[in-house]
Amino acid sequence: MAINSGMMSSNRQDWSTPWDFYNKLDAEFHFTLDACATAKNTKHPNYFSPEDDALTKNWTGIIFMNPPYGRGIIKWVRKAYEEAQAGATVVCLLPARTDTAWFHDFCKKGDITFVRGRIKFSGAQAAPFPSMIVVFRGF
Repeated sequence: MAINSGMMSSNRQDWSTPWDFYNKLDAEFHFTLDACATAKNTKHPNYFSPEDDALTKNWTGIIFMNPPYGRGIIKWVRKAYEEAQAGATVVCLLPARTDTAWFHDFCKKGDITFVRGRIKFSGAQAAPFPSMIVVFRGF
């Protein structure tokens, strides 16, 4: 089996969450916003696109976040954590990179569920890395 080399790098930032995976999360959380999306891959009618620059916006409600997985992921995880401190609930689909600073600095403060198996992102082969759901709950 060939590994999709694009998923091993930061070249592509728009890996689309599979609908069945998203729908299970949405049935539990009832999302009000997709924080990291494009018109092509959004899962919710209310979303922030790259042009909206979600990192500069206030997030309210119950947010789904499948951020860009490149080196800038720390900005997204920090933002999710900070928005939860301000009252939002943010459900993050993230690579399970437990050796990173962002995992220890932020993810460990949320509720973590490791995904069994590998996610097959829409338009790609199965991810070559494990995934996790991290929930930062608002107060």
